[in-house]
Amino acid sequence: MRVIFNEELKAVADDLDHMVKGVRKAINGAGDALLNQNLEAAQAVIDGDIEIDALEASVVDQCVKLLAKQNPVATDLRVVVSTMRLATTFERMGDLARHIAEAARRTYPASPLPAEAQPLFAEMQAFLNDVADQTVAMLSDRDTKTAEQIIINDDKLDELHKKTFELAQSADWSGTNQQLIDVVLIGRFMERLGDHAVSAWCTSSPVSTRPRSRPATKTPTSPDFFLAIFFFIFFLRRRLPFPTEAAFLFCFCNLSARIVKHYLPHYFTFVKP
Repeated sequence: MRVIFNEELKAVADDLDHMVKGVRKAINGAGDALLNQNLEAAQAVIDGDIEIDALEASVVDQCVKLLAKQNPVATDLRVVVSTMRLATTFERMGDLARHIAEAARRTYPASPLPAEAQPLFAEMQAFLNDVADQTVAMLSDRDTKTAEQIIINDDKLDELHKKTFELAQSADWSGTNQQLIDVVLIGRFMERLGDHAVSAWCTSSPVSTRPRSRPATKTPTSPDFFLAIFFFIFFLRRRLPFPTEAAFLFCFCNLSARIVKHYLPHYFTFVKP
């Protein structure tokens, strides 16, 4: 059964690998269509999104079958669930790239961006191309340095995204109303692509799939604990008259209640996400 599970999981991983490479191609193609008015690149991105959607459906379907047939637990369960979440994230990234390509195709042969916005979006696209390459690398090696670079690039994308609003609101704006809408929407699409890349790292990271646990703090042992043990042992080993037996039983129950009240919150305290 273990061999079958590993083989099926490898097939899922292969589909996920093809999916993330398709997303990288879509991001690069969408940037080419946006900045260079490349109609063929725009159409290729739009058509390629169908394949990305099909791969996402295939990955999710295979993961559901793994959950139903193999009943994975612990690490295996986290891997399967994380794979499903990654497939959904990559599918959304493909949709965002398609939206950018559709905007470029809609205004062809003109650009959806005014001339003054071209340098800003070219800079954003350069960061997105790097993020796409790093996402592919991250999925294969889980390198923390790659993840740090993805986060750094996403922070830079966020700053550039803010500049798109400043540009749209500036008094020097010379574009049309449609271009104003496109600048705001396309800027948002590009910023979300960076956010989804960070989300993909958080999902695939071993840290993110580790179950939450309580803090490693050592609670001092209460004297009530030792007193309760003493009363319990003494009560079992000696036969006492009824009044004394009742008193010992009362003390034991009282101490036990105090122990539960003291220790129970510590065992149900978890690390906040």
